[in-house]
Amino acid sequence: MQEQLEAVIFDWAGTTVDFGSFAPTQIFVDAFRAAFAFELTLAEARGPMGLGKWQHIEALGRDPAVNARWQAKFGRAMNNDDIDHIYRTFLPLQVERVGAHAALIPGTRETVAALRKRGLKIGSTTGYPRVVMEKLMTVAAANGYTPDCTVCADDLAAGARPGPWMALQCVLDLKIGNVARCVKVDDTLPGIHEGRNAGMWTVGLMLSGSPAGLTEAEFTAATADELAALRARIAPEFTSAGAHYVIDSVADLLPVLDDIERRLHQGERP
Repeated sequence: MQEQLEAVIFDWAGTTVDFGSFAPTQIFVDAFRAAFAFELTLAEARGPMGLGKWQHIEALGRDPAVNARWQAKFGRAMNNDDIDHIYRTFLPLQVERVGAHAALIPGTRETVAALRKRGLKIGSTTGYPRVVMEKLMTVAAANGYTPDCTVCADDLAAGARPGPWMALQCVLDLKIGNVARCVKVDDTLPGIHEGRNAGMWTVGLMLSGSPAGLTEAEFTAATADELAALRARIAPEFTSAGAHYVIDSVADLLPVLDDIERRLHQGERP
């Protein structure tokens, strides 16, 4: 019996919705400003993208440049009380605004339809907490995207990315027979680590999400040379993280799945 893929597990922001992953990044900037009158750049806010949001704030506090400015302002390193306060500030802002960043990334609807036609199940994991995802899932469903399961960063006692637990919860929810028949698709390095740690094939998305940081309009207007320069910068980061494949966006996924199935038929495993 030949091995066949059973499921594709997608990330959310920057992968299937919110081209450029702007909802979380801008709100991190706003939350730091509102909570402590502390300024972050968008580039700094993007740095730990893919982690759970509390862990994202924690990672920002450990960033050398951010830590230096924090210590200069407050005379000490960021502590857990500070992280809690920023997180409590972040959450209502994220819930309020996430619906405005729920437009599907071009190719999402068509790719998901093709996957379902092939008989594949659709899972999803996210660095968003459940309270944010309840809002985002409602808007995404109205836009035509409803995965079979969604596992959030605060759903599991074991934790979130870069550990395998959210992806493995999808395996349980979807009743998958073998993790090697799953493909994890993500625009962040923690998301690639999640898939690799779960024993899955992994696909990194270079241009639709956080690494490139382009709006959809900027992507459309970019020259071939500009896009090539972005690919040259981003692809090695994904490859170093262990991504089996690196493509521009979800619109380019189907040929990758064909190649994975070819490799499965030959006895290869992730």
